[in-house]
Amino acid sequence: MRNDMNIRTLCALTAAFWISGALAITNAAPPPYKVVAGTKVDGQTLNGWRTWRSMACERCHGAAQEGGLGPSLLASLKVMSRDEFKNTVLHGRAAKGMPNFDGSKQVVDNVDNLYAYLKGRSDGAIKPGRLEEIGK
Repeated sequence: MRNDMNIRTLCALTAAFWISGALAITNAAPPPYKVVAGTKVDGQTLNGWRTWRSMACERCHGAAQEGGLGPSLLASLKVMSRDEFKNTVLHGRAAKGMPNFDGSKQVVDNVDNLYAYLKGRSDGAIKPGRLEEIGK
């Protein structure tokens, strides 16, 4: 009788462990971008890419975001939160040579879209180069 109780308790705990793991996976936030075949993205992410290009961010971070004068954004976006990213872009890091872009309407209006684009690049979901909007 006692062994049956221990087995039942063990089974119940194991089931609870697996269910909680499945719920954690289910509750994971979706990525901030949508991408098809690496080069077709949703409209917001496309606006992020356009902002990247128009602000000439590649001068410091490299054409494929791999780094140059500034750090690799492929690596940085693996550890940087959305809020840290926005703070860095909008307020800069003068000691490290990163200017602030809070005076640029395009950047202010598209900072979340820029994050989506760069997060997609960092995740390996978006390929470097020219992008198109999904469905066009």
